[in-house]
Amino acid sequence: MKQFFKENAFNLISWFVTLTIAGGMVYGALAWKRSATVAQASEPIPTAVPEEKPVDVQLPALGGPEAYVSIPRDIQLKTNVPADKPRYKPTEYRVSRGDSIFAIAASFKLEPETVLWANYDVLQDDPHSLKPGQVLNIPPTNGIYYQWKENDTLESVAREFNASIDDILNFPGNDIDLANPKIESGSWVMIPGGEREFVQWLVPTVATGRSGTSSTSQSVCPPGAVGSGGFVWPAENHFLSGNDYWSGHLGIDIAAGEGAPVFAADSGVVTMAQGGWNYGYGNVIQIDHGNGYSTVYAHLNAYFVGVCQSVAAGQQIATAGNTGNSQGAHLHFEVRQGGGFINPWFVLP
Repeated sequence: MKQFFKENAFNLISWFVTLTIAGGMVYGALAWKRSATVAQASEPIPTAVPEEKPVDVQLPALGGPEAYVSIPRDIQLKTNVPADKPRYKPTEYRVSRGDSIFAIAASFKLEPETVLWANYDVLQDDPHSLKPGQVLNIPPTNGIYYQWKENDTLESVAREFNASIDDILNFPGNDIDLANPKIESGSWVMIPGGEREFVQWLVPTVATGRSGTSSTSQSVCPPGAVGSGGFVWPAENHFLSGNDYWSGHLGIDIAAGEGAPVFAADSGVVTMAQGGWNYGYGNVIQIDHGNGYSTVYAHLNAYFVGVCQSVAAGQQIATAGNTGNSQGAHLHFEVRQGGGFINPWFVLP
């Protein structure tokens, strides 16, 4: 045995060292694996939670001073100020070519009478006095814009313009102290809903002897052609270029260029055909239709008929123009019945 160890001592030592190294390596690997397992085991293992349906919980109503009620609304990043917010003070308007009292009033959402009443010093109640460059007062609401005079009272002014005292007192633009409603002489006051008579600038109605039309002027014409009562348009255009019919303008302004033909609206006898100013009508023709109606054609450029001449419905009697108190060529057309005025729209087809 001694001899065996002696002869194999080197090999035995080598094997011993090799086994020792191998054992250390195995031990190290096992130790590393164990530490990793322990670390993983230290983390909590997820626990599966069964799916639960949501439960509606009824919350108690809040009360007391900190409870608020609100209405949800969409967020608006831009706020638009209404264009038609109330206006309580008058404004000024400069007349341009082609304007009319009717159109100006409509643009401010007013009645044409209101604009005409507020500008008597400029227009003298005549809508045909409108001229480019004129500056008009535009009241804030319909009614009379009135300059208070000495000895005026609320009662007397309200009675004069058929208005309400309360409406005058309560109109915000008048700035009246309700505790002491004293209005200084010379102050301008809005009379809401107020009205007055117009100063009319009209050519007289001239009728033939047996026409049935009330006349304001004598005629030497004998009876002639009689109208059928079926009116035709006195111009080629069937639309307006200026004022419509209203209490301050007792006719319609039909669109007609300079020199455009003008026709008799019905058969009848010419009782007026004359040039000149004629109360602002300019060159003017009047026809008595012999049935209670008469018609007037104004601001003519030229006329082709004479007094006492019979004409037929649709016959050319003149050309349109811009004579008299007129702003731009057109045909001013009136219909009168029994001496009074009627709206031409009632008889035109």
